Amino acid sequence: MSAPADPVYRLSDLATWPQPGTWLAVLGHPIRHSLSPLMHHAALRELAATEPRFRDWHYLRLEVPPADLPAALALLHEKKFHGLNLTVPHKIMACDLVAAVDPAARPIAAVNTLLSTPSGWLGHNTDGYGLAAAVREDLDLTLTGTPIILLGAGGAARGAAVECLQRGCASLAILNRSRANLDALLAHLAPLAGEIPLRGISSGDSLAALPPHALVINATSAGLQVDDPLPVELSALPVPAAVFDMIYNPPQTPLLRAAAARGLPTANGLGMLVHQGAKALEIWSGIPAARTAPAMAAALRAHRHGV
Repeated sequence: MSAPADPVYRLSDLATWPQPGTWLAVLGHPIRHSLSPLMHHAALRELAATEPRFRDWHYLRLEVPPADLPAALALLHEKKFHGLNLTVPHKIMACDLVAAVDPAARPIAAVNTLLSTPSGWLGHNTDGYGLAAAVREDLDLTLTGTPIILLGAGGAARGAAVECLQRGCASLAILNRSRANLDALLAHLAPLAGEIPLRGISSGDSLAALPPHALVINATSAGLQVDDPLPVELSALPVPAAVFDMIYNPPQTPLLRAAAARGLPTANGLGMLVHQGAKALEIWSGIPAARTAPAMAAALRAHRHGV
């Protein structure tokens, strides 16, 4: 199992498909930065060592602007691609383009993993699984019974919020600068919350009434750039149990540095990336995610250290 020679493909490159083998792809815009091929190739190489059927499985990056997503999904299904991952900005748009959405993904209204079926693509969302697995593995915490303070109200926050509520968090407080986006997310989540306390906080609202010992989850993009402001001043919060940042590059965001300076346990989004990817491969292959996650994690660690 080897990586494709060309690291980034475009729709025009699919004219020669179908190629021999079983093909998978990640679609995004931009996509060059994606580490998904690195992870999946590592897992597939390990599987192929003992299971010959995986020796002709391949995974590639595909640059797809949003306007081209409907044509891309139709073409990839026609070309017999077996499975797809979707990243920014395609997860929400794709919900209206697939043949069906897995029941577990419907409350999120976003999909990141597609499986080919005779009638079209079946959409799944593995981000919530990845979040829960990473929080458990990296912070020794569970979402169940834990108060959550979630930063952001975009697509990533929606997936995290649904996972927290479905797993029975103790409470969920969502902090977001824009009140309109926050209110829209709260309205979407209210039917799922049931008896779980759910509240929204926007700019200017007091943070004093938030619960202590909460898990703070950053689902905003604040931290991708070195000069980004903090998504929240930790000193304004009751002392959290831990801080989890979905961003994995850079590995140490300003939020995580601030948390570490206060002596709080921290974790970045690399574990989430691994576990959501392993769950996607499980959907495509039937191989349990727990079996392939270690190979994916090892590949990312080696990449980070330049091995």
